[in-house]
Amino acid sequence: MTGKGSVNHNSRKFHAKNTDPERSSLNVEYCNENIKDVYHELFDEALARYNEKQTRSDRRIDDYYEKICSGKQEKPFHEIIIQIGNKDDMGAKTEDGRLAAGILDEYMQDFQRRNPTLRVFSAHLHMDEATPHLHIDFIPYTTGSKRGLETRVSLKKALAELGFKGGTRSETERNQWVAAEKERLAEIMLRHDIEWEKKGTHEKHLSVLDFEKRERQKEVEELEQTISGGREELADLLYRQTAAEQETEQIRKEGEAIRKEVSELSAASHLLKEQAEILSEDKEKLLSENEDLEKEQKKLQQEINKMVHSKETMERNIHAYDEDEKWQLPEPGTLMSAKSYRDKKALPLVEKLKEIVKSLTIKCIQLTEQGEKLTTKIEKMQKRLDRLTNKAAEQSKTIEELQERAADLGRLESCLGKEQVHMAVEHAKALERAEQDAKRSKRVFEMSR
Repeated sequence: MTGKGSVNHNSRKFHAKNTDPERSSLNVEYCNENIKDVYHELFDEALARYNEKQTRSDRRIDDYYEKICSGKQEKPFHEIIIQIGNKDDMGAKTEDGRLAAGILDEYMQDFQRRNPTLRVFSAHLHMDEATPHLHIDFIPYTTGSKRGLETRVSLKKALAELGFKGGTRSETERNQWVAAEKERLAEIMLRHDIEWEKKGTHEKHLSVLDFEKRERQKEVEELEQTISGGREELADLLYRQTAAEQETEQIRKEGEAIRKEVSELSAASHLLKEQAEILSEDKEKLLSENEDLEKEQKKLQQEINKMVHSKETMERNIHAYDEDEKWQLPEPGTLMSAKSYRDKKALPLVEKLKEIVKSLTIKCIQLTEQGEKLTTKIEKMQKRLDRLTNKAAEQSKTIEELQERAADLGRLESCLGKEQVHMAVEHAKALERAEQDAKRSKRVFEMSR
């Protein structure tokens, strides 16, 4: 049979009228743990994971034990009471009573192993009442739940994991499990030569009114079990609905994020094409400027070569002045006077030399000026060459960045498909054209005012 459960009574923290305190020392306490400690042991990890997922504070659970106690879907614990016979055939003070106690002890030793999803926290064998009997208090729990806590309290699920599936109203998981436990007790009794006499029901000894009340009570308990199962199924459906809504919202957000990313990449693609066009124009311009620069360098080299040639020519002319006889002052004749030598020989040569010096001086000045101009031009060309080199380096860096963006666009096309990206780009272009048309219309309107 099952009971409401009173751990304090079972552990004899107080004595009822039907107990004999002098025989309480014969009682056996198998375990007597604090139920709250056991709740922490079973559910704290699952509770922490559940609370971490909650975005709303009102859905968080501070104390799972208090939540179960205040709720109506599940009891915080269940109790089963096992007794063999009655005070007339198995009295606690008799030899048969002591045999019954041994059978109950053997039954208890294997209870937790048979029922791993029913966590026993309090179990007592009482010998200080009329008939030996066993109180077993346990917390039914299930793991791997898809709603609420992964590990949570559920008699229906705990028994289902033990292999008991609900059927008709009288064949609930609980009734099937109780029947299986009775069969287990009967096997142990049979090993001790005690046969389970199935009398159908002993309630026939009760008055008709009491018997009917008991029958109604059984039906109420069965209905409560059915209602509890229905509540669990309803809660499971509500959880699935909430999960589906959350998943839908998550998909919507992901879709928005993807659309935003596509829009950004489309804009980047558009900018990439514009920059590529600008870069192509800059490249052509740079090539043209390089060609002009090469021409100017060739021209400059030609002028330098001319200067070198002029220098060589001048050196040859100077050498001629040293050796050529016509530039040498002749020896005076025997009868030639000094004045005649001066007028006819020296002065003409001096005048001729003056003309040559003037010509050479002018040529030297011209060459000096030309050299300075060429030096200035070379410096300007060098600066321009440096600027073009820096610009080429910057454009090379821009090319690398554009190539990286092009690679990103390729990755996007691989991920979303070329058609999807193309549609997004066309959509972005359409938006840009609409914005430009709106701006033009606004300017026309303002000009017409």
